[in-house]
Amino acid sequence: MTAGATGGIRFAIRPSAEPVPGRRRAQLLAQPGFGQVFTDHMVTISWSAGRGWHDAQLGPYGLLHMDPASQVFHYGQEIFEGLKAYRQASGPVVTFRPGVNAARFNRSAARMAMPQLPEDTFLEAIELLVTQDRDWVPAAEEHSLYIRPFMIATHVGLGVSRPSPEYLFAVIASPAGAYFSGGPRPVSVWLADGYIRAAPGGTGAAKTGGNYAGGFVGQLQALDHGCDQVVWLDAAEHQWVEELGGMNLFFVFGSGDQARIMTPSLTGTLLAGVTRDSLLTLAPDLGIPAIEGAISVADWRQGCASGAITEVFACGTAAVITPVGEVKSVSGDWKIGGGQPGPITMRLREHLLGIQFGQLPDPHGWIHKIC
Repeated sequence: MTAGATGGIRFAIRPSAEPVPGRRRAQLLAQPGFGQVFTDHMVTISWSAGRGWHDAQLGPYGLLHMDPASQVFHYGQEIFEGLKAYRQASGPVVTFRPGVNAARFNRSAARMAMPQLPEDTFLEAIELLVTQDRDWVPAAEEHSLYIRPFMIATHVGLGVSRPSPEYLFAVIASPAGAYFSGGPRPVSVWLADGYIRAAPGGTGAAKTGGNYAGGFVGQLQALDHGCDQVVWLDAAEHQWVEELGGMNLFFVFGSGDQARIMTPSLTGTLLAGVTRDSLLTLAPDLGIPAIEGAISVADWRQGCASGAITEVFACGTAAVITPVGEVKSVSGDWKIGGGQPGPITMRLREHLLGIQFGQLPDPHGWIHKIC
């Protein structure tokens, strides 16, 4: 069976002959965790320098058979994305701003010297997988289907003189529960000491696995100091706040009708988060001014001490919006707003989730209906 074409690429549809039985699927959906359970199918498309994109198909979820000398294993040519499908209150299954993910995927590809995938093909791959596996989209509150598109270098050979001439694009999906059971809890963060995440001209703005691998040492440092997450600082002066290990940061100044939010500017070393971008638009809709800027560690600490900074939160696709309650560092620790979730943080979180799950209007056309 063949699906419709986009950008000259046609998908062969080969449904699994052994999908997970409904009763077992229901058991898995009851407590899916995050990234532990996967749906029945996956999408794959191959690329080669001679043929371009080809062999697009939706088939059973399964192992990738690869040569040990494939370049992804040795030189790390790999990129990925993360987005979610939601079962809205009125019934349809939707995604949130998938076109932004498609565009960011291609920016990552360009930075990593990989071929760009037509954005309509990226979207069709997601639509095909979610439609085929729509029974895997949870219906429980704040549960969703996490979608992971990725691309890897598959050329066999250890030469390092040029990028791989062959790649595999794939999409897999995993039902995901609420990131925090019992509601979001404030996290503690550690200011990275002795390590950096990214430098100007590097790969910080690309969503590539090497950024995360290189960040694990900072995350372990955070855990060693009793913290949940690491905060990365700039490479040159080691004083300007950039982002968390896997999320963007926002700072709330003032309270009530006088509250405003600020997030570090995109300098080429930060990931341009979809949730981050959405909040810069959504907050003004709610009467909360939002800007991009710069904040130093000293500014952060002094702002919390004086009461100028009333709340801090992190944001990303997986956790949506997460309050930050405490900062620890080699030079001392401090609390933020008493260490509890703040009203601006929770208001933004509830409003964003309301749009995603269809409980509130979508004035910006961010919701993309799939089935």
